[in-house]
Amino acid sequence: QVQLVESGGGLVQPGGSLRLSCAASGSAFSSNALGWFRRQAPGKQREFVAGISRGGSTNYADSVKGRFTISRDNAKNTVYLQMNSLKPEDTAVYYCNIRGISNWNTNAGSWGPGTQVTVSS
Repeated sequence: QVQLVESGGGLVQPGGSLRLSCAASGSAFSSNALGWFRRQAPGKQREFVAGISRGGSTNYADSVKGRFTISRDNAKNTVYLQMNSLKPEDTAVYYCNIRGISNWNTNAGSWGPGTQVTVSS
């Protein structure tokens, strides 16, 4: 069972940047797809933000295209989410996900506990 731990969340002003990291345990990291999801309010459905396949292909939600960048470092078993030009509506708990294939329309795979990102002046 892979375990994931997110870090890098916090409070940032609108227009600012943050980089989230997610470290994974286990040896299957490089053969899996990795993604970031977020839940903007308690009780609201978790939504897809960005994903990267084991081959390095990336996908983004329309709301973050051009502002967020997902990347992975297989040597460090870590996936990153660089978030620029942050908006108040990006405020959410961000979750890291690992799964076998890069089909982002399901809740498959394993999840981290989440890290809070708050965008506010």
